[in-house]
Amino acid sequence: MNDSLHIELMKEAADRGLWSTGDTIVVAVSGGADSMALLHMLYSLAEQQKLSLIVGHVNHGFRGAESQHELDVVVAYAEQLGLRVETDTLDLPTYIEENRLNLQAAAREKRYEFLHDVAKRNGASTIALAHHADDQAETVLMRLIRGTGLTGLAGMGSKRSEKNMELIRPLLRKNKLDLLRYCEEYEIPYCTDSSNQERYYFRNTIRLDILPYLSQYNPQLSLSLQRLAEVAGAEDDWMEQQGLELFEKLVRRKPNECAISCTELGRIHVALQRRLIKLILSYLSHETENLSYGGVETMRLAASTNAPATWKMDAGGRIQCLREYDVMRWVRISQYDEGLISDRYGYKIHKGMEQLHVAPCGWNFNLEWLEPGQYRKPTSRFEASFDSTMLTFPLQIRNRKPGDRIQVLGLNGSKKVQDMFVDEKIAPSGRELYPLLFDSEDRLLWIPGIRRSSHALTGDSTKGVLFISASNE
Repeated sequence: MNDSLHIELMKEAADRGLWSTGDTIVVAVSGGADSMALLHMLYSLAEQQKLSLIVGHVNHGFRGAESQHELDVVVAYAEQLGLRVETDTLDLPTYIEENRLNLQAAAREKRYEFLHDVAKRNGASTIALAHHADDQAETVLMRLIRGTGLTGLAGMGSKRSEKNMELIRPLLRKNKLDLLRYCEEYEIPYCTDSSNQERYYFRNTIRLDILPYLSQYNPQLSLSLQRLAEVAGAEDDWMEQQGLELFEKLVRRKPNECAISCTELGRIHVALQRRLIKLILSYLSHETENLSYGGVETMRLAASTNAPATWKMDAGGRIQCLREYDVMRWVRISQYDEGLISDRYGYKIHKGMEQLHVAPCGWNFNLEWLEPGQYRKPTSRFEASFDSTMLTFPLQIRNRKPGDRIQVLGLNGSKKVQDMFVDEKIAPSGRELYPLLFDSEDRLLWIPGIRRSSHALTGDSTKGVLFISASNE
């Protein structure tokens, strides 16, 4: 019997404080080899470590009989081990429509919601996840491709807190091959998810195509990415601690506001300036997590000695950043002056146009004119496709006017753009310049990043497609 992995797991848990003797742990088990191996490992240590284990499984309902088979395998194995198992079957299509999320984001959100609920009801303070070293390598490479900083390079942490719960990943230093061998050795049943072979998902493309291709130039690439995550994680932790100390020392706080001297901010290292600005934003709002590098850099440079003495910008999350001579202020505002209307703008889109930059709002639009057979589905709310034969040209991108409405896809009737902005928590200071796509009959087709209308939908009989992608970075 191979007890080396059990010993390594105990050492990992002790070194990283993953659990304590007597803990109750909810083990997230999908039915795949990774999570089934994790369940068996924890079960093998449970008596010695005095652990109470509860199995949590979510049937996402995406793959019909295959998903049901996974549920059956998990329940049967948990019962074989004498462990309590809790399951949930999700109605994701409805949830996705109501919350305007993509499939993977919706699945993750509901899965974690279920696991937190199971933990809370059973008095557990820890949820164990089966992410392993190969998952870590994929995550780091995905973030590199999309663009990231030190925190992103750190990948997934072996332990982090979320909603008063500890999420632990005991297998982050174990490779997939080791886990497959472990399942074979201990005759652990597991399922293979057929969707893991679908290149529709970016992570699958990374695993199936990009990593193997790059590994021609470095056969140890996966290990190198894992080590990069280890190094970046340690340095990120140190940077975070330094930032927190500066936050306590330099930032003046009062309800809904943080302020710092521009002079004091300029005295610290540029890396810590960025870190400190991010800490200020996260202190004031949970809605600024996706703020781009450019947004942070704009605020940092606005505090420099060469910048204007007075300045302001919308930082997202209902936060306004202002420079007032030597003071930089971040203010969380619940209500803006809706009476301040920005200058009107309008940009025409003619057939065949490929790119458009809308200067007043800083957005860029890429346009692709596709023939039958080239059609592809939008992957986010920042992409939209239209049957080009059903559009009246020229199209126009402009900012809103009073009374603008959209015939929302999937909803009966129309809805005010103003109400859409409120629903999507678009900061009032950014609403007046927000770009909207209209046709020549002034019919609102799309609010980029929010929703499209029910007009000019593509289908099997579509003769031509206009595929538009928008970016505000």
